[in-house]
Amino acid sequence: MTASLVPVADGVYAWVQPDGSWWINNAGAVLGDGGPMLIDTCATEARTRRFLAAVAEVAGDAPVRLAVTTHLHGDHAYGNSLLPETTAIIGHQATRAGLLADFVLADTPPIWSPTPDWGAVSIRPPNVVLRDELTVYVGGRPVRLCHPGHPAHTAGDVVAWLPDDGVLFTGDLIFHEVTPLVLMGSMDGALRSLDWLAGFGAAHVVPGHGTLVDGAGFEPVLDAHRRYYRFVVETATAGRANRLAPLDAARQADLGEFAAWPDQERLVLNLHRAYADLDGSEVDILAAFTDAVTYHGGPLRCAV
Repeated sequence: MTASLVPVADGVYAWVQPDGSWWINNAGAVLGDGGPMLIDTCATEARTRRFLAAVAEVAGDAPVRLAVTTHLHGDHAYGNSLLPETTAIIGHQATRAGLLADFVLADTPPIWSPTPDWGAVSIRPPNVVLRDELTVYVGGRPVRLCHPGHPAHTAGDVVAWLPDDGVLFTGDLIFHEVTPLVLMGSMDGALRSLDWLAGFGAAHVVPGHGTLVDGAGFEPVLDAHRRYYRFVVETATAGRANRLAPLDAARQADLGEFAAWPDQERLVLNLHRAYADLDGSEVDILAAFTDAVTYHGGPLRCAV
Protein backbone atom coordinates (compact mmCIF):
# COMPACT_ATOMS: atom_id res chain seq x y z
CA MET A 1 0.00 0.00 0.00
CA THR A 2 1.17 3.54 -0.72
CA ALA A 3 0.91 6.66 1.38
CA SER A 4 -2.20 8.81 0.87
CA LEU A 5 -3.65 12.11 1.98
CA VAL A 6 -6.98 11.24 3.59
CA PRO A 7 -9.70 13.83 4.33
CA VAL A 8 -10.63 13.69 8.02
CA ALA A 9 -12.82 16.80 8.27
CA ASP A 10 -13.44 19.87 6.13
CA GLY A 11 -9.96 21.20 5.36
CA VAL A 12 -8.26 18.67 7.65
CA TYR A 13 -6.17 15.85 6.22
CA ALA A 14 -4.15 12.90 7.51
CA TRP A 15 -1.07 11.68 5.66
CA VAL A 16 -1.22 7.93 6.29
CA GLN A 17 1.86 5.84 5.52
CA PRO A 18 1.39 2.06 5.73
CA ASP A 19 2.47 -0.04 7.44
CA GLY A 20 3.45 2.29 10.27
CA SER A 21 6.59 0.33 11.13
CA TRP A 22 10.07 1.72 11.87
CA TRP A 23 10.48 5.27 10.51
CA ILE A 24 7.08 5.17 8.72
CA ASN A 25 4.83 7.69 10.47
CA ASN A 26 1.57 9.50 9.96
CA ALA A 27 1.38 13.28 9.58
CA GLY A 28 -1.31 15.79 8.72
CA ALA A 29 -2.34 19.16 7.35
CA VAL A 30 -4.87 21.79 8.40
CA LEU A 31 -5.88 24.24 5.68
CA GLY A 32 -6.56 27.91 6.29
CA ASP A 33 -6.20 31.38 4.85
CA GLY A 34 -2.56 32.21 4.20
CA GLY A 35 -1.38 28.62 3.94
CA PRO A 36 -1.62 25.24 5.63
CA MET A 37 -0.37 24.12 9.01
CA LEU A 38 1.40 20.76 9.02
CA ILE A 39 1.27 18.27 11.86
CA ASP A 40 4.71 16.63 11.61
CA THR A 41 6.77 15.82 8.53
CA CYS A 42 8.45 12.51 7.62
CA ALA A 43 11.77 10.74 8.08
CA THR A 44 13.35 11.05 4.67
CA GLU A 45 13.59 13.55 1.85
CA ALA A 46 11.65 11.32 -0.55
CA ARG A 47 8.79 10.64 1.85
CA THR A 48 8.55 14.27 2.96
CA ARG A 49 8.53 15.56 -0.62
CA ARG A 50 5.65 13.20 -1.45
CA PHE A 51 3.77 14.50 1.58
CA LEU A 52 4.42 18.14 0.68
CA ALA A 53 3.35 17.57 -2.92
CA ALA A 54 0.08 16.00 -1.78
CA VAL A 55 -0.61 18.93 0.57
CA ALA A 56 0.17 21.41 -2.23
CA GLU A 57 -2.50 19.80 -4.40
CA VAL A 58 -5.25 20.47 -1.85
CA ALA A 59 -3.85 23.77 -0.54
CA GLY A 60 -3.46 25.43 -3.93
CA ASP A 61 0.33 25.70 -3.62
CA ALA A 62 -0.01 28.13 -0.70
CA PRO A 63 3.24 28.10 1.29
CA VAL A 64 3.38 26.20 4.57
CA ARG A 65 3.35 28.91 7.22
CA LEU A 66 3.17 26.77 10.36
CA ALA A 67 4.31 23.27 11.29
CA VAL A 68 3.94 21.34 14.52
CA THR A 69 6.49 18.75 15.61
CA THR A 70 4.74 16.36 18.01
CA HIS A 71 7.96 14.96 19.50
CA LEU A 72 11.69 14.58 18.92
CA HIS A 73 11.87 11.38 16.85
CA GLY A 74 13.20 11.81 13.34
CA ASP A 75 10.38 10.00 11.57
CA HIS A 76 8.18 12.95 12.55
CA ALA A 77 10.79 15.69 12.34
CA TYR A 78 13.68 15.25 9.92
CA GLY A 79 11.58 16.54 7.02
CA ASN A 80 11.26 19.92 8.79
CA SER A 81 14.43 20.96 7.00
CA LEU A 82 12.58 20.88 3.65
CA LEU A 83 10.01 23.48 4.70
CA PRO A 84 10.32 27.13 3.65
CA GLU A 85 12.67 29.21 5.78
CA THR A 86 9.70 31.38 6.73
CA THR A 87 7.78 28.45 8.25
CA ALA A 88 7.39 28.69 12.02
CA ILE A 89 7.98 25.28 13.60
CA ILE A 90 6.22 24.74 16.91
CA GLY A 91 6.98 22.06 19.49
CA HIS A 92 7.60 21.37 23.15
CA GLN A 93 10.76 22.78 24.70
CA ALA A 94 11.96 19.21 25.37
CA THR A 95 11.48 18.38 21.69
CA ARG A 96 13.71 21.27 20.67
CA ALA A 97 16.39 20.14 23.12
CA GLY A 98 16.11 16.53 21.98
CA LEU A 99 16.44 17.34 18.29
CA LEU A 100 19.47 19.56 18.94
CA ALA A 101 21.08 16.52 20.61
CA ASP A 102 20.09 14.07 17.85
CA PHE A 103 22.93 11.85 16.61
CA VAL A 104 21.03 9.28 14.55
CA LEU A 105 20.75 11.33 11.37
CA ALA A 106 24.43 12.28 11.14
CA ASP A 107 25.82 8.92 12.25
CA THR A 108 23.14 6.26 11.91
CA PRO A 109 24.04 3.15 13.95
CA PRO A 110 23.69 -0.25 12.22
CA ILE A 111 20.34 -0.99 13.84
CA TRP A 112 18.06 -1.10 10.79
CA SER A 113 18.34 -2.94 7.50
CA PRO A 114 18.58 -1.40 5.08
CA THR A 115 19.94 1.73 6.71
CA PRO A 116 17.40 4.50 6.07
CA ASP A 117 18.01 6.50 2.92
CA TRP A 118 17.63 9.92 4.49
CA GLY A 119 18.36 12.01 1.39
CA ALA A 120 18.91 15.76 1.80
CA VAL A 121 17.41 16.32 5.25
CA SER A 122 18.99 17.88 8.31
CA ILE A 123 18.06 18.77 11.86
CA ARG A 124 15.66 21.70 12.13
CA PRO A 125 14.18 21.94 15.62
CA PRO A 126 11.15 23.99 16.66
CA ASN A 127 11.80 27.73 16.84
CA VAL A 128 8.58 28.34 18.77
CA VAL A 129 8.30 26.28 21.96
CA LEU A 130 5.59 25.58 24.49
CA ARG A 131 5.63 24.04 27.93
CA ASP A 132 1.98 23.20 28.64
CA GLU A 133 -0.45 24.41 25.96
CA LEU A 134 -0.67 26.82 23.04
CA THR A 135 -3.61 27.65 20.79
CA VAL A 136 -2.83 28.54 17.18
CA TYR A 137 -5.44 29.82 14.73
CA VAL A 138 -5.30 28.52 11.17
CA GLY A 139 -7.60 30.99 9.50
CA GLY A 140 -10.43 31.10 12.03
CA ARG A 141 -9.91 27.49 13.13
CA PRO A 142 -8.40 26.97 16.60
CA VAL A 143 -5.75 24.26 16.95
CA ARG A 144 -4.88 23.49 20.56
CA LEU A 145 -1.38 22.10 21.08
CA CYS A 146 -1.34 20.27 24.40
CA HIS A 147 1.30 18.46 26.48
CA PRO A 148 0.04 15.78 28.91
CA GLY A 149 2.04 17.30 31.77
CA HIS A 150 4.51 14.44 32.14
CA PRO A 151 6.78 12.22 30.02
CA ALA A 152 4.97 9.50 28.09
CA HIS A 153 6.27 8.39 24.70
CA THR A 154 8.94 11.09 25.17
CA ALA A 155 9.39 14.02 27.52
CA GLY A 156 7.92 16.49 25.03
CA ASP A 157 4.85 14.88 23.46
CA VAL A 158 2.35 17.31 21.98
CA VAL A 159 -1.07 16.50 20.56
CA ALA A 160 -2.94 18.74 18.13
CA TRP A 161 -6.64 19.06 19.03
CA LEU A 162 -9.12 20.69 16.67
CA PRO A 163 -12.16 21.21 18.91
CA ASP A 164 -14.43 22.59 16.18
CA ASP A 165 -13.81 19.49 14.06
CA GLY A 166 -13.41 16.83 16.75
CA VAL A 167 -10.04 15.80 15.27
CA LEU A 168 -7.15 14.70 17.47
CA PHE A 169 -3.62 14.18 16.13
CA THR A 170 -2.00 12.09 18.87
CA GLY A 171 1.59 11.83 17.65
CA ASP A 172 3.19 8.71 19.05
CA LEU A 173 1.07 8.56 22.16
CA ILE A 174 -0.93 6.14 19.99
CA PHE A 175 0.38 3.32 17.77
CA HIS A 176 -2.70 1.71 16.21
CA GLU A 177 -2.12 -2.06 15.88
CA VAL A 178 1.62 -1.41 15.88
CA THR A 179 3.80 -2.17 18.92
CA PRO A 180 4.13 1.03 20.97
CA LEU A 181 7.54 2.43 21.90
CA VAL A 182 8.23 4.06 25.27
CA LEU A 183 12.03 3.79 25.43
CA MET A 184 12.59 7.56 25.77
CA GLY A 185 9.57 8.33 27.94
CA SER A 186 7.89 6.76 30.95
CA MET A 187 5.84 3.58 31.30
CA ASP A 188 3.66 5.11 34.01
CA GLY A 189 3.35 8.33 32.01
CA ALA A 190 2.40 6.48 28.85
CA LEU A 191 -0.31 4.63 30.76
CA ARG A 192 -1.63 7.81 32.39
CA SER A 193 -1.69 9.61 29.05
CA LEU A 194 -4.41 7.25 27.80
CA ASP A 195 -7.10 8.62 30.13
CA TRP A 196 -5.95 12.12 29.20
CA LEU A 197 -6.39 11.32 25.50
CA ALA A 198 -9.83 9.85 26.11
CA GLY A 199 -10.84 13.11 27.77
CA PHE A 200 -10.73 15.02 24.49
CA GLY A 201 -13.80 13.14 23.27
CA ALA A 202 -12.43 13.03 19.72
CA ALA A 203 -14.64 11.98 16.81
CA HIS A 204 -11.61 11.36 14.57
CA VAL A 205 -8.18 10.24 15.73
CA VAL A 206 -4.96 10.35 13.72
CA PRO A 207 -2.40 8.13 15.46
CA GLY A 208 1.33 8.57 15.04
CA HIS A 209 1.52 5.14 13.38
CA GLY A 210 -1.15 2.85 11.98
CA THR A 211 -4.62 3.33 10.53
CA LEU A 212 -7.06 6.10 11.42
CA VAL A 213 -9.52 5.61 14.27
CA ASP A 214 -13.05 6.98 14.63
CA GLY A 215 -14.45 8.12 17.94
CA ALA A 216 -16.42 4.93 18.58
CA GLY A 217 -13.31 2.83 17.99
CA PHE A 218 -10.95 4.88 20.12
CA GLU A 219 -11.71 3.35 23.53
CA PRO A 220 -10.83 -0.20 22.33
CA VAL A 221 -7.54 1.19 20.97
CA LEU A 222 -6.83 2.86 24.32
CA ASP A 223 -7.69 -0.38 26.13
CA ALA A 224 -5.26 -2.34 23.96
CA HIS A 225 -2.52 0.14 24.87
CA ARG A 226 -3.42 -0.19 28.57
CA ARG A 227 -3.13 -3.97 28.40
CA TYR A 228 0.20 -3.77 26.58
CA TYR A 229 1.75 -1.28 29.00
CA ARG A 230 0.59 -3.33 31.99
CA PHE A 231 2.02 -6.45 30.35
CA VAL A 232 5.39 -4.69 30.00
CA VAL A 233 5.38 -3.50 33.62
CA GLU A 234 4.37 -6.94 34.92
CA THR A 235 7.07 -8.60 32.80
CA ALA A 236 9.67 -6.13 34.08
CA THR A 237 8.62 -6.55 37.70
CA ALA A 238 8.82 -10.34 37.46
CA GLY A 239 12.09 -10.17 35.54
CA ARG A 240 13.77 -8.01 38.16
CA ALA A 241 12.49 -10.27 40.94
CA ASN A 242 14.11 -13.23 39.13
CA ARG A 243 17.28 -11.23 38.39
CA LEU A 244 16.77 -11.44 34.65
CA ALA A 245 18.21 -8.86 32.27
CA PRO A 246 15.62 -7.13 30.05
CA LEU A 247 16.65 -9.25 27.05
CA ASP A 248 16.18 -12.49 28.98
CA ALA A 249 12.86 -11.32 30.39
CA ALA A 250 11.69 -10.56 26.85
CA ARG A 251 12.79 -13.97 25.60
CA GLN A 252 10.78 -15.70 28.31
CA ALA A 253 7.67 -13.55 27.85
CA ASP A 254 4.59 -14.73 25.96
CA LEU A 255 3.42 -11.87 23.75
CA GLY A 256 -0.04 -13.39 23.52
CA GLU A 257 -2.50 -10.99 21.86
CA PHE A 258 0.36 -8.59 21.00
CA ALA A 259 2.23 -11.12 18.85
CA ALA A 260 0.31 -9.97 15.78
CA TRP A 261 1.57 -6.39 16.07
CA PRO A 262 4.58 -5.40 13.95
CA ASP A 263 7.92 -4.62 15.60
CA GLN A 264 7.70 -7.13 18.44
CA GLU A 265 11.32 -6.38 19.35
CA ARG A 266 10.13 -3.13 20.91
CA LEU A 267 9.25 -5.26 23.92
CA VAL A 268 12.97 -5.31 24.72
CA LEU A 269 13.23 -1.53 24.41
CA ASN A 270 10.14 -1.03 26.56
CA LEU A 271 11.51 -3.41 29.18
CA HIS A 272 14.72 -1.39 29.34
CA ARG A 273 12.52 1.64 30.05
CA ALA A 274 10.42 -0.21 32.62
CA TYR A 275 13.52 -1.52 34.42
CA ALA A 276 14.97 2.00 34.51
CA ASP A 277 11.71 3.40 35.84
CA LEU A 278 11.60 0.78 38.58
CA ASP A 279 15.27 1.39 39.47
CA GLY A 280 15.15 5.17 39.19
CA SER A 281 18.00 5.06 36.67
CA GLU A 282 18.69 6.31 33.15
CA VAL A 283 18.24 4.14 30.06
CA ASP A 284 21.30 3.23 27.99
CA ILE A 285 19.75 3.76 24.56
CA LEU A 286 22.44 2.01 22.55
CA ALA A 287 22.52 -0.98 24.91
CA ALA A 288 18.74 -1.25 24.64
CA PHE A 289 18.86 -1.25 20.84
CA THR A 290 21.72 -3.78 20.86
CA ASP A 291 19.49 -6.10 22.89
CA ALA A 292 16.56 -5.46 20.52
CA VAL A 293 18.69 -6.44 17.52
CA THR A 294 19.79 -9.59 19.36
CA TYR A 295 16.17 -10.47 20.19
CA HIS A 296 15.19 -9.87 16.56
CA GLY A 297 18.04 -12.02 15.27
CA GLY A 298 19.61 -9.23 13.23
CA PRO A 299 19.02 -5.62 12.17
CA LEU A 300 15.46 -4.41 12.45
CA ARG A 301 13.19 -4.28 9.42
CA CYS A 302 13.21 -0.93 7.69
CA ALA A 303 11.43 0.28 4.55
CA VAL A 304 12.63 3.86 4.19
